[in-house]
Amino acid sequence: MSETSNPVELVGREPDERLLSEDLDQLPEAVGRPEAAPPSRARRRVVAAGATLTGVSLVLGVILVLVGLIDGVVSGIDATSVLAFLVGLVLVGTHWGWVHVAEITANSIEGRTNADVFARQRQWLAAIEPYPRIEVSTAVEDDGSITIYSVRHRPVPTGDRSFTFVREVENREVHSPDEPAAAVTERAEQLRREAALATERDRERYEVAAEAYRAALLGREDDEQRRLARRAASEALSHQINANLREPPLVE
Repeated sequence: MSETSNPVELVGREPDERLLSEDLDQLPEAVGRPEAAPPSRARRRVVAAGATLTGVSLVLGVILVLVGLIDGVVSGIDATSVLAFLVGLVLVGTHWGWVHVAEITANSIEGRTNADVFARQRQWLAAIEPYPRIEVSTAVEDDGSITIYSVRHRPVPTGDRSFTFVREVENREVHSPDEPAAAVTERAEQLRREAALATERDRERYEVAAEAYRAALLGREDDEQRRLARRAASEALSHQINANLREPPLVE
């Protein structure tokens, strides 16, 4: 059984930028996907140059260390052998720095080149609201059976002011290949309708809390005002829950 997200814990939070990268697969399909930035040729060239300089620095550093050692043994330790040895050590010890320099430079070039795309990505991200979505999908197994998955994409807080999603399989039904196709289809559609209803209820709960939070915040950003706004959101949500308890249950 999945945890139930508390809307009050999520109001006032913004989508974590990780949802554009490593957490992208945690997003529900219903929100879509961000515009992809076109591949940058300049980035590939800069990264390749960084890798080349890394290799050259390592090889040259090893050679200078050996030259310094051999010269010191054969001709005696002097300024030339010491300098070659020290420079070689510096090159060997810092050769990976070229990789980081290349990465920083490539990111800077890519940021300027794709500034408009990144701005649209952030605008798309900002529109995602933190309430659970339940989605239903099917997959065909090797033996020909069909598995119906019910997956909850649950929002969770990250840091002080942001949120991401976690993907949780709530239900998994395996239907034999001998089962009538109409029965499997009907069951999948029933689960989709139930998922849509549950998602809508969660959206309404979040909107009630978010509206009360925004009304109480009144444009102020201090911690005390946010605390009071969250209390107002909790009160509004509690009022809605109590009102629903007095009504008959939903019947599809």
